[in-house]
Amino acid sequence: MNQKLKNSFLFNAIIIALLCVGIYFLFFASLGLITHHGSEVKVPEVSRKSVAAAVAILTKAGFEVEVDSAYDPSEKPFLVLNQIPQTNAIVKAGRTIFLTVNKALPPLAPMPKLQDLSYRSAVLILKSSRFVLGDTIQKPDYANGAVLDQLYNGQHVNPGDMIPQGSKIDLVVGIGFGNSEMNVPDVIGMTGEEGVIILNGNGLIPIVVYDGEITDTASAIIYKQTPAPFNELNVQNRIKEGDVIDIRIKQNPTEEEMENNRKPAGTVMDTETDNNTIQ
Repeated sequence: MNQKLKNSFLFNAIIIALLCVGIYFLFFASLGLITHHGSEVKVPEVSRKSVAAAVAILTKAGFEVEVDSAYDPSEKPFLVLNQIPQTNAIVKAGRTIFLTVNKALPPLAPMPKLQDLSYRSAVLILKSSRFVLGDTIQKPDYANGAVLDQLYNGQHVNPGDMIPQGSKIDLVVGIGFGNSEMNVPDVIGMTGEEGVIILNGNGLIPIVVYDGEITDTASAIIYKQTPAPFNELNVQNRIKEGDVIDIRIKQNPTEEEMENNRKPAGTVMDTETDNNTIQ
């Protein structure tokens, strides 16, 4: 072949075309080896196994493994919660299997606002926030069926406070007021705090009024309440759940003052005592 032919454009074009065809066939001939064409396997089931056992099974089967984490309070730590691809999926050998593993320590999450919601809605929000419903505490209140308070470890927890996922949250729920009556609780002589606790515990609504100079609210004493514990016949007054009761507080009321307010003047007992005194 003469030098002129070798240097011609046509000759060079033919050589380039032959090289392209060779590379093309070489690429597709090796593609099967690169992609493991025809080498397909089933994905074994590793969900709900420990992460160590799952990785061992997948590695032995020739798969690559990548692990991510999530948290489910109802499952054990380091348990495989999910796998992608799913069990029995047909995939190429050597494929990467993605595992989601349960964390050992719960992450912190903001406490949702459940107060004023219906009980049903509050339970759904708790579940979606990965908290667990604890005790349901019923309390007489006008907001029948509504959440009145949310408690963590027995204490009020504010919306937005960061607490561990999986924590038990107790709900205080209103149950309305029944028509049943009770004796008016006698809180005269108690401190204001003690009286309010007693009245709230009986489903009553205390209205607090301070009389005179108060130097220490913690030690100030309830000296009068309306309705009074007893009526003019010296019989205990009755009251319904949800009713309002006024309590008046002084710093240092006298025993006589408190006793007079507990048994209003003009009761049968007082009248009889007065008559005996006159005789």
